[in-house]
Amino acid sequence: MLSEAMLASVGIINRMGSIAGGSTVSDYHENEQQRQISVSTSLMHFEWLDKKFNVLDCPGYADFISESLGALRVSDFALVVVHANHGVGVGTDAVWKNATNFGIPKVMVVNALDKEETNFDATLAQIREHFGGRVFPLTVPVNAGPGFNQVLDVLRSEIVTYAGDRSGKYTEAPASGELADRVKQLHSQLIEFIAESDDALMEKFFAEGSLSEEEMRAGIHAAIQKQVFTPVFCASAEQNIGVARLLDFIAKYGASPADRPSAQATDADAKPVEVALADPDPVLFIFKTMSEAQFGELSFFKVYSGAVKVGTELYNTDRRSTEKIGQIYALNGKTRTSMPALNAGDIGAVVKLKDTQTGNTLAGAKRPVILPKVEYPHPNIHASLKTNVKGEEEKVASGLAALHHEDPTFLYMVDGELRQTIVSAQGELHLEVIADRLRSRYNVHVELMEPRVRYRETIKGRGESKYRHKKQTGGAGQFAEVWMRIEPKPRDTGVEFTQSLSGQNVDRVFVPSVEKGVMRACEEGIVAGYRVVDVKIDFYDGKMHPVDSKDIAFQIAGYYGFKEAFSAARPCLLEPINLVEIRIPEDCMGKVMGDLSSRRGKIQGMEVEGGFQVIKAHVPSKDLYRYSSSLRSLTGGRGLHSESFSHYEEMPRDAEQKVIEESKKHRQQQQAE
Repeated sequence: MLSEAMLASVGIINRMGSIAGGSTVSDYHENEQQRQISVSTSLMHFEWLDKKFNVLDCPGYADFISESLGALRVSDFALVVVHANHGVGVGTDAVWKNATNFGIPKVMVVNALDKEETNFDATLAQIREHFGGRVFPLTVPVNAGPGFNQVLDVLRSEIVTYAGDRSGKYTEAPASGELADRVKQLHSQLIEFIAESDDALMEKFFAEGSLSEEEMRAGIHAAIQKQVFTPVFCASAEQNIGVARLLDFIAKYGASPADRPSAQATDADAKPVEVALADPDPVLFIFKTMSEAQFGELSFFKVYSGAVKVGTELYNTDRRSTEKIGQIYALNGKTRTSMPALNAGDIGAVVKLKDTQTGNTLAGAKRPVILPKVEYPHPNIHASLKTNVKGEEEKVASGLAALHHEDPTFLYMVDGELRQTIVSAQGELHLEVIADRLRSRYNVHVELMEPRVRYRETIKGRGESKYRHKKQTGGAGQFAEVWMRIEPKPRDTGVEFTQSLSGQNVDRVFVPSVEKGVMRACEEGIVAGYRVVDVKIDFYDGKMHPVDSKDIAFQIAGYYGFKEAFSAARPCLLEPINLVEIRIPEDCMGKVMGDLSSRRGKIQGMEVEGGFQVIKAHVPSKDLYRYSSSLRSLTGGRGLHSESFSHYEEMPRDAEQKVIEESKKHRQQQQAE
């Protein structure tokens, strides 16, 4: 809504759309309108006070953090929006951290101050608790809550009254009474922050006790670039209140490409080089790719040096291929404006690049440099993709490849062991959006299912067998007798096959045959159809027939002999355990800990980080299916987690029995199909 209010204030749109009506400029995709949340980064551009603005409106939902990361990578500063009723969330924290890592300054907006029960001072206190006391309000609401229309402007010592027609128009009057006292106090604090940003200003401040209005204003830009303080603005985007003053401030004091005149890159020999705005050779970075029915594939880019024109030939330094630049667009949501060229510092989109992906650098052939990639988080939720119509497998495979090409945080793999296609994403909603895109774009019939778990089978005791395989048909027969002992090995040491044959009972030529049979049984599993691990097998004796003994006979004897010995050695199942790291607000601790306990979780450690509690726990993989949704429900959307495989552990007996029964049903189902 903030970007919508900006477009209305500058006159790009005549009237503001709404989220409920699915009519905003930036949320123009069908799934965004249906779900009433942003899913993709949208580009917008306009001019204000003779400055060009490129606005990248990113999703706030944690599932789509990759969109924010791509946008932050090419932005000059981050405008971090906090909802007045909800306060700082895990997503706010993540964006703040990432903006800091990318070395770009932050400006904050406390939005929705027209809602019931808003408290700007409490929200500001919470922001300061998270991000430090240098977060400083440059506008303060006068009458927050329903009917909110007045803002105290700290820089100008004025009360700004906004029209109630969502036009963004306003009138100004000098602050008086208590508001004048408050603005005077804030003004003096601001002067101190600005003096800190520059040695000459600091000297003058100490000498004269203050700075002139001109000196203060001249120092604001540098102070923000150095993040000596982080400005906070108050607004109601839905009512277009406070937005015009925010635009004024950005135009006068905000960051531009000129504040970061060079970017680090590497050359063809992987040596560090700098790409400067003033360099004549074109260099651009692809920070997002998406496919649209009307336009085909669209690549969003930022120009880091030189100019890019329609028809320019550029070299993709990552893919080592040449690309010809076709139609270039400046965007306002889905509205495209054709551009003949874009210059250094600008952002736009180009259609139908043949071999370019998100994160690639395009450069002039004379200077093939590579700009650094964005590091995306690992997926933390997985599902099995089931195809409901035979013959669509190829379409599904090409669709999955195209969607990964667009969104690097979505991964997929065909799991040969479990015989499933596993799709992995940042959250349940991310997975559902991917499945929706697959269905609508590629016309396939798929659904998301709970993935099977990679259990393992092993033994707790010793076992042995003397297995005879004898088959007599009309022609040549088969004969082999295998004697073997098995015993457990330490965890994660694998399967070891040995032979300790003595005498001439079995020809040594049949040892590899027995091993082959044993290894086949280990792959297939004995108890529940899962791979066998951590077992030592000793083939110590047996019998053979001078005519009927052959390779296949000893393979079969090894296979069944091992199964017999395994069943006698107290077999058990091992389950994968994941290390889970959970970031939650402190008031959610009790609910989250109780939920972890119900999932057989074992707490490994807890620490406090920036106002959030960080819990580390070992949780069985089986009990983590759709955990991100449960966590969001428990924390009101403020919890975030990551998970990674840790180790295998023996299963409780009752849980093991359930898995064995499920496995039998699964095998019967497969045989029926």
